[in-house]
Amino acid sequence: MILEMVRANGAVSLRELARVVQTSEVTVRRDVRALEAEGLLDRRHGGAVLPGGFSREPGYPQKTHLAAAEKSAIADLAAGLVEEGDAVVIGAGTTTQELARRLARVPGLTVVTNSLLVAQALAHANRVEVVMTGGTLRGSNYALVGSGAEQSLHGLRVSKAFISGSGLTAERGLSTTNMLSASVDRALVQSAAEVIVLADHTKLGADTMFQTVPTDAITRLVTDEHTAGHDPTARELDALADCGVQVALAQQGLTAEPPGHPGSLERHAPQGPGAPRRTAPGPVPAGAPLPGQRRPGVHPAFRPLAAGRS
Repeated sequence: MILEMVRANGAVSLRELARVVQTSEVTVRRDVRALEAEGLLDRRHGGAVLPGGFSREPGYPQKTHLAAAEKSAIADLAAGLVEEGDAVVIGAGTTTQELARRLARVPGLTVVTNSLLVAQALAHANRVEVVMTGGTLRGSNYALVGSGAEQSLHGLRVSKAFISGSGLTAERGLSTTNMLSASVDRALVQSAAEVIVLADHTKLGADTMFQTVPTDAITRLVTDEHTAGHDPTARELDALADCGVQVALAQQGLTAEPPGHPGSLERHAPQGPGAPRRTAPGPVPAGAPLPGQRRPGVHPAFRPLAAGRS
């Protein structure tokens, strides 16, 4: 049954496997190890993929069913980073599509995107202006790629870039399996003062062929709270925080809330000597980190956050 699910979807999280086969994640993880030893699949932090996942990308139908609840929670939290009147770029992906659906109610927003799915999600938003790049349509993810897309982004400057990918590691940053997609994503990122990566736990620790954004260029990572429950992904989050990436954990079942709400949990590199302390709730300036930061899973104390990087 595990093999059938992986073959049907390209990639499946351990949580979803455990739910379908009605057993614990510990048992599923043991079975996945055995199947990997036989060369039938490859393990990833928090999930399993078909062999050759370093260069293989699941199609859009498969991606929509992978970590769907986690992507929804990530989009809820990321939407709280967008303010009225902002100009942002949004890359292609199922998580960024979820984000776009939540931005339809933000007045005065301008969105530049190479994703047909993002544009479709905002098509009927009367108070949102959508600007699409040129380029050639890549059918597997409904994105515009190529020199036309990259040239249309030349000279653009926006406040934030929201981008996803196929893998994320502290050592290499965000990566994807397709060279054309990687080139357009790099152009999107270069136009923004702040780079926000949206990646669920299945992407953490995965390293694919083409680097999109190096770690030192990532301002913030929005991921799901499931990452904090597993040692490999928790270590990856620690390493990302040590590199200066502000990490926000989205809790499932909670939508974006005002400052101080426990639905947004953040983690970051320590800012100097001294004991951890709680961060007092209050208004968050544009570009500043979210409140309520905590080192999840291991360190329950709250710590002050670094100022947003540009």
